[in-house]
Amino acid sequence: MSHTLRQKDKLLARVRRIRGQMEGIERALEGGSACGEVLRQLASARGAMAGLTAELMADHLQEHVVEAATEAERRAGGQEMLDVIRSYMK
Repeated sequence: MSHTLRQKDKLLARVRRIRGQMEGIERALEGGSACGEVLRQLASARGAMAGLTAELMADHLQEHVVEAATEAERRAGGQEMLDVIRSYMK
């Protein structure tokens, strides 16, 4: 079973909190909040996204590279992570 399935409830809770943060940003913009407040909320949401991304990357490396059953699975898991990192860094 994949790490995302084992941790599904925890990950979904984090995504829902991030969604709530984004909705808060939307409300702040609609309500005419000061730019400083909107920027603080954006920084918070970005931090939450970065934390979720880092957790999923670490879990992927652990399960699909470090603990891979075969060398072929290890190479595939490593390549997949390289592709993700490249797209993340763009």
